[in-house]
Amino acid sequence: MTEQRRKADEEQGAVGAAYPYGEINSANAVQIGGAHYKDKAIQPWDFIIQNKLPYLEGNIVKYISRWREKGGIDDLRKAQHYLSKLIETEETK
Repeated sequence: MTEQRRKADEEQGAVGAAYPYGEINSANAVQIGGAHYKDKAIQPWDFIIQNKLPYLEGNIVKYISRWREKGGIDDLRKAQHYLSKLIETEETK
């Protein structure tokens, strides 16, 4: 990490914070459009990336992880919709 990047991250409170995948990078330190992921022990996108989940499965994880803090029942319906599509694609294989 460059010194300039480190200073920018320090200003955002990102450097040195404990995180399962190393130091928090600036993308994890900033959330656009709310705070529904900031209090999670593991950011959903980090879980998705670390587990190499494909698109449909990743979206299921995203909506399930945030439904209480953000979208409520609508987020559960979105997760269900992605799950329905995943089942449909698996049944046609």
